[in-house]
Amino acid sequence: MRVLPFVWPLSGDRGSSAEEQVRRYYSRKTREILHKYGPGPRVHFHVGLYPDGPPETTVPQRALKQGLFDSQERIVDHAARTWGVYETPPRRLLDIGCGLGGTSLYWAQEHGASVTSLTIAPEHLPIVGRFARRAGVAERVMPVLADVHHLDETRAYDAVYANESSGYTDRTRLFEVVAKALEPGGWFGIQEHFAGATPWREFMDGYYRTRLGRLGEYLAAAEAAGFELVQDEDVTDSVAEFWVQSMAWNTAELDRLRADSAAVPGAWSGHRLEQSTIAHSRFFRLWRDHAVETRLLRFRIGGGR
Repeated sequence: MRVLPFVWPLSGDRGSSAEEQVRRYYSRKTREILHKYGPGPRVHFHVGLYPDGPPETTVPQRALKQGLFDSQERIVDHAARTWGVYETPPRRLLDIGCGLGGTSLYWAQEHGASVTSLTIAPEHLPIVGRFARRAGVAERVMPVLADVHHLDETRAYDAVYANESSGYTDRTRLFEVVAKALEPGGWFGIQEHFAGATPWREFMDGYYRTRLGRLGEYLAAAEAAGFELVQDEDVTDSVAEFWVQSMAWNTAELDRLRADSAAVPGAWSGHRLEQSTIAHSRFFRLWRDHAVETRLLRFRIGGGR
């Protein structure tokens, strides 16, 4: 895999590159992600789907945790079903911004794909590898330390997937490198949040070290790179509940720590739990009011099948 020098500056923290900012953020988040969404082998760090309405929140913490995981699995599988993956599974898939490998393992386990798992956090490489071995798909999941902006592969994949990672990219560059990396007729699937004219946009970008875009920005970049939009699904209403369930887990963890002074602390401090809960309460209102939307997009590159 060849790389090209490319750095896209994010706002804030101007003393370091965008890649370094995001790398540090995800490195710091690793223990928190494992504690809240683990233990694995499929561990996700993205929103989930609640198509049947809100479940109870006055349940044990372990039930809240299981519910969060189930919702995250549900949105990935929903995308796969609506994108026709069960009928025509990808052979070689690139997972952009794989995190701790939950989606990569999904594509390998459920659809038999050979997955290249792209991450910019070196600490995540052994974790993804370990989880892949536990899941029995080590031969089909290859974690790679690289920034997608540097990608220089030609017709290497028949599918590319980005789950809440495209917000960290220069969209023009993203679609250019993906177009080159795909075989003719290949597809590019995106799960992402799109921010409208909300005064909370700067807060969200700062909280997650990202830069959320607008749908029109994605469509223009995709068209310029030779993509056709073939599916666009708005799942905002079914996603908003994720923030409520996340807050419920946070408060349950706070209650656990406060109830017993001898309780073994997890990866989350009380301050971080409070900070996260306040942020997620704002996110819930933004999603409920459609000031932010979550969409599942599938693009196809010209030619081929």
